[in-house]
Amino acid sequence: MFSTLELFDTKYWDYTPKHFHEKLVAHHGFTQSYNWVRLTLQRHGRVQAAPRRGAHRRKRPRRPMVGMMLHQDGSSHEWVPGQWWDLIVTMDDATNRVYSAFFVEEEGTMSSFQGLTEVIEAQGLFCSLYADRGSHYWHTPEAGGKVDKDNLTQVGRALQQLGIELIPAYSPQARGRSERMFGTFQNRLPQELRSHGITTIEEANQFLKEVYLPEHNALFAREPEDTTSAFVPFTGNVRDTLCVQEDRVVGNDNTVRYKGLVMQIAADRHRHHFVKAKVRVHEYPDGQLVIFHGPRCIGRYQPDGSPITQEDSKHKVA
Repeated sequence: MFSTLELFDTKYWDYTPKHFHEKLVAHHGFTQSYNWVRLTLQRHGRVQAAPRRGAHRRKRPRRPMVGMMLHQDGSSHEWVPGQWWDLIVTMDDATNRVYSAFFVEEEGTMSSFQGLTEVIEAQGLFCSLYADRGSHYWHTPEAGGKVDKDNLTQVGRALQQLGIELIPAYSPQARGRSERMFGTFQNRLPQELRSHGITTIEEANQFLKEVYLPEHNALFAREPEDTTSAFVPFTGNVRDTLCVQEDRVVGNDNTVRYKGLVMQIAADRHRHHFVKAKVRVHEYPDGQLVIFHGPRCIGRYQPDGSPITQEDSKHKVA
């Protein structure tokens, strides 16, 4: 017993009893039950007994098949001491399986696109996305009121193009599965990051993808009611849908202005210039920019507006 308490005091003091028990079994050859650990920690004042649960509330039934409904949400938290990041998670309603999870400095349109891209590239198209009424998902004319389903955000437009229904959540209780999942992350992930000496967002994202997420899904994902899948393979270029798209008119100097940048359109063997032509600018989650005239790409640019040449592309591929 002394060695168990010593391990808790010196290495796992901020772990929950359940998390602590898992580490004891996995890394220290421990054979006692979880209840033994929980009661021992309570008896010696390391943790307090959990309060009694309130009245039972009926949960919304899960979707029976994977891919029928996904949840996407963000959680701002002090994941490492002194640093608050947003954790963006996309999970399946049927199984609680987390398909995508990563840290960003601030949740928004681009983080939503990144999570959706990771899911669709790995799993395929799904039927619906359940999300809160954040401004990157919905325009809401009156605070706390109904969303405007006719005035789409960039995320709403992209999902509509992909045939995915976006469903708004109107109360914290409606987002119960996401909230419970974030509670699990907040009770476990900071401790794991501390134990592994991780202090930067880059290290945290690598650990999350390679180590934590597989372990999390192994522990908390459940089997679906129906073993068939509602995911549909997607063979198109999802990158050109899951991006910000804005229309522009080419200036007299054959340039396009976008968010304070001036992007010069290079000479084109098919056309002398694009002055006054209507074009569409795509801004991708990695910051790159592309200009389209109809279906044709007429320019690729770095986040600072400098052109990406064919030579740059070759070096990137190599």
